[in-house]
Amino acid sequence: MTEYMRAVRITRHGGPEVLEVADVPVPVPRAGEALVRVASVALNNTDLWTREGAYGRPGDPEARSGWRGPVGFPRIQGADVVGRVAAVGPGGDEGLVGRRVVVDPAVYDGDGPDAHPVGLMGSERDGGYAEYVTAPLDQLHDVTGSPLTDDQLASLPTAYGTALGMVERGRLREGETVLVSGASGGVGLALVQIARARGARVVAVSSGTKIDAVREAGAHAVVDRAGDVVDQIGAAAPEGIDVALDVVAGDLVTEGVPLLREGGRWVIAGALGGYGVHLDVRRLYLHNARVIGSAMHTRAHFGLLMDMARQAAVQPVVAAVYPLDQAARAQEELARRNHVGKLVLHPGDAPGR
Repeated sequence: MTEYMRAVRITRHGGPEVLEVADVPVPVPRAGEALVRVASVALNNTDLWTREGAYGRPGDPEARSGWRGPVGFPRIQGADVVGRVAAVGPGGDEGLVGRRVVVDPAVYDGDGPDAHPVGLMGSERDGGYAEYVTAPLDQLHDVTGSPLTDDQLASLPTAYGTALGMVERGRLREGETVLVSGASGGVGLALVQIARARGARVVAVSSGTKIDAVREAGAHAVVDRAGDVVDQIGAAAPEGIDVALDVVAGDLVTEGVPLLREGGRWVIAGALGGYGVHLDVRRLYLHNARVIGSAMHTRAHFGLLMDMARQAAVQPVVAAVYPLDQAARAQEELARRNHVGKLVLHPGDAPGR
């Protein structure tokens, strides 16, 4: 007899109206997989952009596409899952049942610790906007003993995983000066916390109403993006920037790269300010500077993040919680960007469940 669960899925690209609540079969874990009962699932910009098909394709930046290609509809969204193992597939370790786990949402191009992410749960495979989700056993991380709440743990995978990937690829070292753009967003706030935990001096860029929250997260100086950003950064870091951790791109790259010190690194993991960039490459080769693209994390990076989670070395901020059937409302709130911290869905709060 088929068991059913409540889920939110998309059947086409579009606005929040394409999110539909449906009763669908509970997925069955295959060999090498587990079935996880979802306790909390956090929202990300990736949810909005996958729903809208906003990622483009190589050679066709305007094409409607998921994270790394066409989306197979219907698709259950949601990359960031924490929950309890409900069952394991054939041959799996039954001792995992009942353990609290965070799911690494990446789909990798290989088996090694440094494999690249080429897909994402909720885009290239079904995700956690549901009461249950399946995941590979080797991508479950036991966090049963973590002092963080389920909502805080759900806030980690994509935002903090992306942030830690940027920090690692940028080779941020203790004592360096780091610039964080979009600092009040999910990835930005994670960057501030992780960079501060690494012993860096953090100069953050944020909007005026959110400056206090960014400072509370650990920024040493906060620049108001409503003003002359480059002049403010120069005043806050007169000796220059060692590493820029950038989710905005656009004009900030053009104007900011000259602020890099000798051997500086500019790491880009988003394009909220636009993907078209004009760059004076002399500022790169004359100063041994680097521009680095960073998509999410590797398995090794995610393992480091889970070590931080077990020790509560970072404290994710949860802005609001919604029941599953209010996913569209939650995504609308995410798009408004009026909050600081993560928005979280509780699939177990579905009516009648």
